[in-house]
Amino acid sequence: MTRPVLASTRQELAELLAPARARGARVGFVPTMGALHAGHASLMRVARDAVDGPVVASIFVNPMQFGADEDLDRYPRTLDQDLEVCGREGVDVVFAPSVEEVYPGGEPMVTIDPGPLAGILEGRIRPTHFRGVLIVVAKLLGLVRPDVAVFGEKDYQQLVLVRRMVADLCLGVDVLGAETEREPDGLALSSRNRYLDPEQRQEAVVLSRALLAARAEAQYGVNAALAAARAELRTAKAVDLDYLALTTPELGDLPDQVPPGTEARILVAARLGATRLIDNMPLVIGTVGSPATREGSS
Repeated sequence: MTRPVLASTRQELAELLAPARARGARVGFVPTMGALHAGHASLMRVARDAVDGPVVASIFVNPMQFGADEDLDRYPRTLDQDLEVCGREGVDVVFAPSVEEVYPGGEPMVTIDPGPLAGILEGRIRPTHFRGVLIVVAKLLGLVRPDVAVFGEKDYQQLVLVRRMVADLCLGVDVLGAETEREPDGLALSSRNRYLDPEQRQEAVVLSRALLAARAEAQYGVNAALAAARAELRTAKAVDLDYLALTTPELGDLPDQVPPGTEARILVAARLGATRLIDNMPLVIGTVGSPATREGSS
């Protein structure tokens, strides 16, 4: 295992990437907030496979995407362990800047309006979150200037918004989505899972069970899929549901009646005590060549 080179300033990052740029190598990028786990490692492998040049991972806990009552102060900082993860996955450069390095002079005067897509689902619960996400992603893309950037599908609304921003602002980056990595029992990997006590951890798996139940019933239609997910969520006493939604892959509204074979995305967010978790899965409504609904499901 080769330990990646650590850069903490813009100048150091630029100098480390200059040789690759001079020879025309493609650069891969994985932005993270640290506290790395197997899910992050999978993103790094996707980036490594996608480029012939260096892979950069950033580790930066972005204050602009945390609300006033959220867990900025207690968000785990584990740089030494994170460097080991990056080294195992072939990351060449880790960019771990200070807040002052990313936001010299404080919050930027020119910002990004994430638009109406940021006002639904996560945005309804965390109204300033995606503004902060897109600002820091835009800054990091500008600093790293990658050819390919990899984001996890677990934060699906974030992935959709980043792709939209890159397309709308002509940023010239290929944004790849990587499938969600899960624990053996199905719980989506998250840096926040460590906050769960044993009872909460046992109950948390109901989120992925609900999504799987929706996927199993999706052959019978939209309402059947949602009903199956809701029924599964009701089995967990400690879960306080924020939302459950079935949307198009672009997070648009999905009518109750759709043609068989329609691709969709089901998303859930819930709190277990002070810990908030999200999850999502793709599914297909109806079976091609078969009815999309059954009696009593729509």
